[in-house]
Amino acid sequence: MTYRVCFVCTGNICRSPMAESVFRARMTEAGLDDRVEVDSAGTGGWHEGDGADPRTVRVLQEHGYDGDHTARQFQASWFDRLDLVIALDSGHLKALRRLAPTVEDAQKVHLLRSYDPDAADDLDVPDPYYGGPDGFEECLEMVEAASEGLLAAVRDEVEGTAA
Repeated sequence: MTYRVCFVCTGNICRSPMAESVFRARMTEAGLDDRVEVDSAGTGGWHEGDGADPRTVRVLQEHGYDGDHTARQFQASWFDRLDLVIALDSGHLKALRRLAPTVEDAQKVHLLRSYDPDAADDLDVPDPYYGGPDGFEECLEMVEAASEGLLAAVRDEVEGTAA
C-alpha cells in the first residue's frame, strides 16, 4: 500500500514544490520511494499550470534537487487518498483544517517545521516570493532541517512501527 504525503503552501510555486523535491529525494535515499508518494499543491489556484518560481528551481538545482514542477490547487476531495498533509505555515494549516471534510481528515494536517526539533515555537516557513535569493536559501535550509524528522515519522508509519 502506498503512503501519500502532500505539501501545501499558498500558490504552489515556492515553498511546497521545494519541500516536495527535498522530501522525494529523502524518500529515495531511504529506499522508501516505492512505498511513499510525494506531491504538492497550493491553497489557491493563481499559478495552476505554471512551473515553480525560477528562484526555487535555481536553489533546488544548485543543491542537487529536481526542479521540475507544475503548480496546482489543493482540493478537499484529496483528503480521502492522502495520509499526511504538510502545511508550510500556520495560515495554510488553518485553511487546510477548515477545508477538511472530517475531523479525521483535519488531523492529517501538520506544520512542516513541527518535525524539526530545533524550530522551537517558530514553526512557519517564511514565504520567499517577495524577497531576494537569500529567502529561497533560508527556505531550503528550513525544509531540509524538517525533512529528517518527517522522514523518521513517515518511515515509522510505512514500516508499521508508529506508536
